[in-house]
Amino acid sequence: MGNIIREKSYKFALRIIKMRKYLIENNKEYTLSNQVLRSGTSIGANVEEGIGAQSRKDFISKMSIAQKEAFETRYWLRLLRDSKEIKKEYADSMISDCDELISILSKILITSKSNTE
Repeated sequence: MGNIIREKSYKFALRIIKMRKYLIENNKEYTLSNQVLRSGTSIGANVEEGIGAQSRKDFISKMSIAQKEAFETRYWLRLLRDSKEIKKEYADSMISDCDELISILSKILITSKSNTE
């Protein structure tokens, strides 16, 4: 069995990339799409860095950054939904996936921090 957070954050990043492409091609929307692209793909990048961390402290730091990026991504997704740049159903699906990443990262951080005390 693979690493759940690694797999889910990667698949989420792919969805973010596809959504940005749609926003640019169909809506000519660049500002919010650039923001959500940056934060949405950063989640997985930080997870990858965390997996290769040199220490538990480094691991916790990278997973914390991934979690913060997930919170930011959720914000941009809500703005895209509420400004009607993307359909509500699609946005809600993306937000649900983002919430799942936040939940997994929260559990990873709780466990990692409790093992250091």
